[in-house]
Amino acid sequence: MNMRKKALAAALFAALAMPAGLAPYMDNPSVAMAAPATKVKAADAFEVNLAKGENALFEASNGWTNGMPFNCFWHKENVELKDGRLTLIVDKSPNPEADKVPYSGGEYRSKATYGYGRYEVVMKAIKNDGVVSSFFTYTGPSEGDPWDEIDFEVLGKDTTQVQLNYFRDGQGGHEKMIDLGFDAADDFHTYAFEWRKDSIIWFVDGKEVFRRENEDFPVTKQKIMMNAWNGLGVDEWLKPFDDSKLPLRAEYKSIKYIPFVD
Repeated sequence: MNMRKKALAAALFAALAMPAGLAPYMDNPSVAMAAPATKVKAADAFEVNLAKGENALFEASNGWTNGMPFNCFWHKENVELKDGRLTLIVDKSPNPEADKVPYSGGEYRSKATYGYGRYEVVMKAIKNDGVVSSFFTYTGPSEGDPWDEIDFEVLGKDTTQVQLNYFRDGQGGHEKMIDLGFDAADDFHTYAFEWRKDSIIWFVDGKEVFRRENEDFPVTKQKIMMNAWNGLGVDEWLKPFDDSKLPLRAEYKSIKYIPFVD
């Protein structure tokens, strides 16, 4: 399990240890009835050109922090749609006393959930110690579902690599570092993955870079998400956060989804 998820896992395990009347996700019908990833249709397909600005499919996260190891608070002002792209910003908090953390981050997420298919983004990452620029799918207890997730994460300490991962019902530990052959912070590149019942295949600029097959893969429909954030207490993973060059910006040009319909 990578360090980004440990705090979320700890919260879930704590909830499961509570008496039944207190645990927020125990005996929750929405968990038992989580939308299966097989439930897709051709009409789910979309391509969002972020140069066109606001769209009806996505929204900015606003008004909370994920907790450790995230050392930032999500502010909608850290999500900009202008100059032909989406920009997610890591900066100082506008109100650290209220936010309870010293920094602010940007996150952009789909309103709906999506199942098996091909997910694609065109993005440029942040080069800066202690920061993550991402493209991933996620659902979990915060959505009333089991925790399923599939990741692209560019760590700002070395933007010549990308970290791949997935979670199934809260079980991670599938990290894989890929050498990109370029610097992901220098220019825009296309990152994609194909999620099927029996495989996940990751692509960079149209070329397959890694695959996993015949494992216990995610089975629940997930939201499509992108975020830029700085860590705390995960120096071994991200290196200590360098805040000498704020604000920091991850940039995105497009998002695409093609459902795999039987």
